[in-house]
Amino acid sequence: MALRFGIIGPGTIAHVHYRAIVAAADGEVISVYGRNADKTETFAAQYGIAAYDDLDAFLADENLDAVTIATASGTHLEIALKAALHGKHVLCEKPLEITSQRAEDLIVACARQGVKLGVLFQARFDDSIRMAKAAIDSGRLGKIMFASCQMRWFRSQEYYDSAAWRGTWALDGGGCLMNQGIHSIDLLLHLAGDPVSVSAFQGLNGHERIEVEDNLAALVRFENGAIGTIEASTCCAPGFPRRLEISGENGTIGIEGDSIVRWEFVDSRPEDEQILKTDRVVMGGAADPTAIGDQGHCLAVADFIESVQKNQRPMIDGLEGKRSVDLICAVYESMRSGQVVSLV
Repeated sequence: MALRFGIIGPGTIAHVHYRAIVAAADGEVISVYGRNADKTETFAAQYGIAAYDDLDAFLADENLDAVTIATASGTHLEIALKAALHGKHVLCEKPLEITSQRAEDLIVACARQGVKLGVLFQARFDDSIRMAKAAIDSGRLGKIMFASCQMRWFRSQEYYDSAAWRGTWALDGGGCLMNQGIHSIDLLLHLAGDPVSVSAFQGLNGHERIEVEDNLAALVRFENGAIGTIEASTCCAPGFPRRLEISGENGTIGIEGDSIVRWEFVDSRPEDEQILKTDRVVMGGAADPTAIGDQGHCLAVADFIESVQKNQRPMIDGLEGKRSVDLICAVYESMRSGQVVSLV
């Protein structure tokens, strides 16, 4: 039986949500909710679904099984609380929320109501990330020594001016790190493990009329003894693919966009050369937030549907989604205080 979804927030990413849900074997979209009635009705008419500008009426539909939340980051908690109280499963866009406490409250609410909670970190489903994770878990790198992520993207002033919530602490939760860099942070934690301390500094160098950073660098120490760096920017024209690099005593893996660009080990194997030769799509979004493919979202949605149907945890549940928020909030604390911040 199909899992029937409603989309909350008819913005740009909502179209990706719609396509990902209907691409799933057991997914169906039946409705959309938005505060702007005209925008919501236009979205609904495009896909032949019901439109609501009243959240309670939207959630009261007994045919609705689950929702995707695609609203401003700092609104996720209140919306998810209402959805959970109505018994709807929740699939939330990144970040889960903009503070650790709000993320925790969201997780607790969904658990209390017995509904599934998933977070859309679609890059986790890339083949390159899956292969890197398998290699690291199998011990091919040995002890991890260094782990870094680099996001040198570009966003125009028009991008920040296009919505009042962009670039605000209250609703965006931060700047280039919280909004754009969070995918890189999630992947860094996924591959390198938990952090124990962080030191950071930032600047507002390339944009006007925003409250948050558009340039940031941080140094991280991990629980396993490794150290690492984080770079995030929306000032680097014309914008470049995200880059991750994990180095250990026995090898190094480097990923740029969705391409493995370094796959070198002390114990080289015949299949290693072929991995480097495999062509993959370089992930979009470096200069244009709409320039992303649907594949990762499709796989994430399919995993979430399966988690509901089989009553198992989603690959990226609330606790996984909170890890990146915890680190980013610690980075911001260090940014403001000028001190090293502990996460343990």
